[in-house]
Amino acid sequence: MTRAPVWFLSVACGRRCDVDISSLRTRADTLLRALAGDDAVLRDDQWRAIEALVAERRRALVVQRTGWGKSAVYFVATALLREHGEGPTVIVSPLLALMRNQIDAARRAGIAAVTMNSANQQDWDDVQASIAEGTVDVLLVSPERLNNPDFRDAVLPKLAATAGLLVVDEAHCISDWGHDFRPDYRRLRTLIADLPDGVPVLATTATANDRVVADVAEQVMPGAAGAGALVLRGALDRESLRLAVVTLPTPEARLAWLAERLDQLPGSGIIYTLTVAAAHDIAAFLRDRGFTVAAYTGKTDPAERLQAEQELLDNDVKALVATSALGMGFDKPDLGFVVHVGAPSSPIAYYQQIGRAGRGVRRAEVILLPGQEDEAIWEYFASLSFPREDRVTQVLRALDGQEKPLSTAALEPRVELSRSRLELVLKVLDVDGAVRRVKGGWEATAQAWHYDAERYERVDRARRAERRAIREYVDLDGCRMEFLLRQLDDPHAAPCGRCDNCTGEGWSAEVDASAVESTGARLAQPGVEITPRRQWPTGLGSLGVSLSGRIKADDRAEPGRALGRLTDIGWGSRLREVLGAGAPDGPVPAAMFDACVRVLADWDWAARPVAVAGVPSSTRPTLVSSLVERLAEVGRLHDLGFVELRGGAARRANSALRVANLSERMALPPALAHALASLDGPVLLVDDYTDTGWTLTLASRLLRSAGAPAVLPLTLATTN
Repeated sequence: MTRAPVWFLSVACGRRCDVDISSLRTRADTLLRALAGDDAVLRDDQWRAIEALVAERRRALVVQRTGWGKSAVYFVATALLREHGEGPTVIVSPLLALMRNQIDAARRAGIAAVTMNSANQQDWDDVQASIAEGTVDVLLVSPERLNNPDFRDAVLPKLAATAGLLVVDEAHCISDWGHDFRPDYRRLRTLIADLPDGVPVLATTATANDRVVADVAEQVMPGAAGAGALVLRGALDRESLRLAVVTLPTPEARLAWLAERLDQLPGSGIIYTLTVAAAHDIAAFLRDRGFTVAAYTGKTDPAERLQAEQELLDNDVKALVATSALGMGFDKPDLGFVVHVGAPSSPIAYYQQIGRAGRGVRRAEVILLPGQEDEAIWEYFASLSFPREDRVTQVLRALDGQEKPLSTAALEPRVELSRSRLELVLKVLDVDGAVRRVKGGWEATAQAWHYDAERYERVDRARRAERRAIREYVDLDGCRMEFLLRQLDDPHAAPCGRCDNCTGEGWSAEVDASAVESTGARLAQPGVEITPRRQWPTGLGSLGVSLSGRIKADDRAEPGRALGRLTDIGWGSRLREVLGAGAPDGPVPAAMFDACVRVLADWDWAARPVAVAGVPSSTRPTLVSSLVERLAEVGRLHDLGFVELRGGAARRANSALRVANLSERMALPPALAHALASLDGPVLLVDDYTDTGWTLTLASRLLRSAGAPAVLPLTLATTN
């Protein structure tokens, strides 16, 4: 039966348009085939969402599994709206990889899509001109772009007035409860409030439980009265995924197991790690074992990341060894496996990452290799949460009464926050209206603001519950997929019949003993380079310190060495036993000292050190003094003693405060300074660990200024 035509008001043309639903559906099917291939057919919920957006001008939230076809909904809706004279679609998307994939997909359907992001600033003028000329169908922007002063003040108002559709992709990011909370996403409330009546809004995600769905609906779709917001939630299970957990006792056993099984895994895939260091370490280990792999992290150069993505898409590598930086938006339908070396702290984040696999293949292997060190890593990242109230108040007071805006760099020395945490605070305060980003920096708005301690505590409790849940997943006896789907409040959750627990056919945890031994030897190889600081932090002048610009070559240390990283899969656990918060002070362990000697033996320095000096430790004085004494004895080095650190509390909040504090407190004892004058070779500078590198930088400057020809830093550990 032919349905009656549906009438709706076109915002762009200001007239009523007669749309026949059957012809609209026929056109939608044609557009989908252009987008996804001749065999593509609209799913029922895809069509229901398109109908709601185009014919009914409603707001919709679509929660469907990764690979279901959420992008097809907004591209088909865009084409239909554009054919009826509506303005361009604005898609708020979180990652450049997602933007690149979506632009390519849109072009296949004849949709002109462009992006404005930090990587293509040279193209912004041309993009804005194309938007003004009406030749752009889709504009993809990052949430961070919404508060760029030029974009916010010059581009955004015009877009809000003329947009035909607003899409919020990966909409769980807008929620406090989402696993990837981004303050910038909350700016969307302002954008939505400025949309003319009748402009449809679509929010999409693959990872939202009931709490996140309610939060997103409240924040993204306020005032969706009348027809109301349409929520479409589908079954999140993907029948191709085969979930398993393999518990192994040590890091070397996990890596040996991975190297033995990697060739058995189908096609190409992703090996996820919890830290940047682990990604590089595992990639290097697997390359040594003959596998074609590449590391991929948030610190990888953008051009290298793009190349690595393409190599995985083309099956030119067996795997990318990646942090969570390779996540939302990466689309490879034939991805054959996802292995996690270390468990993420949230089962929802875990589900999102394994959703990269099995979109276009009948079977994909999903394997978790949990480690004893996982919880320590979770706790570290949890410590970077929103700061306490007095630190936030510092930021507001520093901006209050300023005659001109302060840049983030200028603000940093005035508050006790690291740069990354300061940027988080500023974003939250900006979204809440207490500060405003303008050209030149930040300014206070004088708008009342209160610290929502209850909200932050709720979020912290939720995070702790997620960590408990992932521990339950590791030890689970029941269906693994059902467990994950219940974490997402999927009403369709049921035993999958495919995972290791359902079938009783898990992966064997057996691994060749000689392979474990050789892997252990590989991981035990000591030595990590410490890159010296080359630039003083900005804002030191305001703290009474006359240091700025590049650090003079005559004041700098040489590249140094650490025994290992605290996050290493090899030395990390042993270093944490000695340097952890609760570790007792004592002489340097024999095996650790022997490893330090091997580091020195392998060091390709221009000249061998002739003396050794130490940086005093308030928490581990015996550890550091024993290390200095034994190095002097074994290496036949002149023992210069220790740099002096006068009393007073160390200020570690950010680089500027740390340098100012160390400049005031650090000095050379007269005997040490006198001894330096007669040295004819480098000084080995010893500390227990290095974090930011400023302690070594200031100590090296003092040693160089007193006559040391060169300074070679050596620490047991580095955090980087």
